[in-house]
Amino acid sequence: MATNKKGQVKLYTLSTCIHCRKLKEFLKRINVDYDFVDVDLLQGEERKAMVEEVKKFNPGCTFPTTVIGDEVIVGFDEIKIKKALKNTPAA
Repeated sequence: MATNKKGQVKLYTLSTCIHCRKLKEFLKRINVDYDFVDVDLLQGEERKAMVEEVKKFNPGCTFPTTVIGDEVIVGFDEIKIKKALKNTPAA
């Protein structure tokens, strides 16, 4: 699979979440670059703002939340992630 440019794949994660860690490992294994934010490591207003950003994509504010192009994937689902990557043009 071709490497995606940074900014194309955005992860909202928690540093303590096993599914979030597995998602990051999976993307590294298939050679996909991504940007991520460990929301639980933020504090104060920065954290509040990031939670509101996550809610725009995932009103339940659960983790991981992955944004690939216009596609939002809640949870760690390899099949959905591969499909979204395939359907998103390279930047």
